Amino acid sequence: MANSMLSLTICPPSPSSQHHFKLGVASSQTCFFGKDFVKAKSFTRTKMTVAVKVSRFESITMAPPDPILGVSEAFRADTNELKLNLGVGAYRTEDLQPYVLNVVKKAEKLMLERGENKEYLPIEGLAAFNKVTAELLFGADNPVILQQRVATVQGLSGTGSLRLAAALIERYFPGAKVLISSPTWGNHKNIFNDARVPWSEYRYYDPSTVGLDFDGMIADIKAAPEGSFILLHGCAHNPTGIDPTPEQWEIIADVIQEKNHIPFFDVAYQGFASGSLDADASSVRLFAARGMELFIAQSYSKNLGLYAERIGAINVVCSSADAAARVKSQIKRLARPMYSNPPIHGARIVANVVGNPELFNEWKEEMELMAGRIKSVRQKLYDSLGAKDKSGKDWSFILRQIGMFSFTGLNKAQSDNMTNKWHVYMTKDGRISLAGLSSAKCEYLANAIFDSNHNVS
Repeated sequence: MANSMLSLTICPPSPSSQHHFKLGVASSQTCFFGKDFVKAKSFTRTKMTVAVKVSRFESITMAPPDPILGVSEAFRADTNELKLNLGVGAYRTEDLQPYVLNVVKKAEKLMLERGENKEYLPIEGLAAFNKVTAELLFGADNPVILQQRVATVQGLSGTGSLRLAAALIERYFPGAKVLISSPTWGNHKNIFNDARVPWSEYRYYDPSTVGLDFDGMIADIKAAPEGSFILLHGCAHNPTGIDPTPEQWEIIADVIQEKNHIPFFDVAYQGFASGSLDADASSVRLFAARGMELFIAQSYSKNLGLYAERIGAINVVCSSADAAARVKSQIKRLARPMYSNPPIHGARIVANVVGNPELFNEWKEEMELMAGRIKSVRQKLYDSLGAKDKSGKDWSFILRQIGMFSFTGLNKAQSDNMTNKWHVYMTKDGRISLAGLSSAKCEYLANAIFDSNHNVS
């Protein structure tokens, strides 16, 4: 390992001075370690050489910035007053401020009034949370709930829940492949890569229509090795905002059953996409009603605004209560060395909101308001583009998309123009978060999209 040499010169004190030390670089000086220490005859100066080892981490390179979170870092560094952050999927008010739901504040007040402690949770999480989150997903009277066929474990929001499921696949389905939509949420591939689970992509987005490539999707699912895991977005597909129709979901379920695949849902926006908890869970409930075994990861970051609480769950629907109990035991076994047990604060908020009829109804009203605001800016952006663009381009795909994101169809160069010229920060695949857009900024955004679409190739 390479060394660098430093010399240290020690000068004796004068009657009116304190000790002082002088550092300098030396190529060949006297060393003071052990028996090698040498003192000059003059007793006025002593020189010594110290070997400094290069860091053992010298070979570690700088990681690239996260493609989504890095957008916010660049946005914060921009001083232009017109700047817009449409990169990260976090809800904002019409004034573009973070929003804490009123129902969350009430749930937290209840927690303070009860004087609840901060003791460790069990590995599987808060029992009250696990009960209400499964019931919210499937419906309290669903046979999979009544027959205790769902293994539910509290996870670290959607990411942590997906990671637990990936670890279960790696351990108990060795060699099985996960099929992921093209495109998909940026972290999906990272999760399966780190879990050492092989994956490939199925066609999803059709750039020619800015819509769903349904035929390609079905063909790729059919062509996958039997017993593959098919990762599906339960609602409000990220990043495209394009969801299958109810009829298309039936066909997807048919093909997955025929091929003996295992459906794996990522449900990050239940209630936040359409404003209806039941409508946004309809795809999951369709597969469960067919008696299929399936995985579902849940998150409460968006629909309750609990971004920093890291609260979610992994649910595994099994063919029997016995199988569910065994699966749950193994998920707990995987969670223990990962993070031991999950945090309690967010779990209590969810349990209080969903488990209290009054708070639950208030939450549904707030979700409808949030979903409604996003629908409103979606419509206004479409109207602004229509008024600006007289080329005949059809922008109606914006209205057909759902949820907090819109896939604009802009390529990387056009997305770069949005940022460099217009100070609109977005991911390089052309995705924008409408949750970070206000009605007052729709016309400005429409001008930026029009310019980038028509003047940048």
